[in-house]
Amino acid sequence: MGLWFEELVPGLEIEHQIRRTVTETDNTLFSTLTMNPQPLHLDEEFAKESEFGTRVVNGLFTLSLVIGLSVTDISLGTTIANLGYEVVEMPAPVFHGDTIRVTSTVLEARESRSRPTQGIVKLEHRGLNQRGELVSRVVRSALFHKRPAA
Repeated sequence: MGLWFEELVPGLEIEHQIRRTVTETDNTLFSTLTMNPQPLHLDEEFAKESEFGTRVVNGLFTLSLVIGLSVTDISLGTTIANLGYEVVEMPAPVFHGDTIRVTSTVLEARESRSRPTQGIVKLEHRGLNQRGELVSRVVRSALFHKRPAA
């Protein structure tokens, strides 16, 4: 179970224990399912000539993975909806075989003015590869349930 609104206090930091190694299949499937034919993701011969020298993982897959790795600890069963993404940064590429881990910080939390049983939380998620390099930073707001009355 995730955390209730009352548990998501500003300053709370969580280092998520679940990590994920990104595979070639992840990248290819995500790119083709989302109709993204970018050769940097799909064509090794093309990518060899790029500044990266090999294919790079689709950035939207990385974004989804970073948020997904936080779900078990933060929002599993306690969130209602994502409200928006204020920051999406990808300062370094992700490659096939990279293992991604995530840390999250609660930046802000306030009660909803229109929904008395809910609250709005602003979270920052930081995705790091196996070398500790920041590969993704996301700041998002989400609507959470308050703890149900006993």
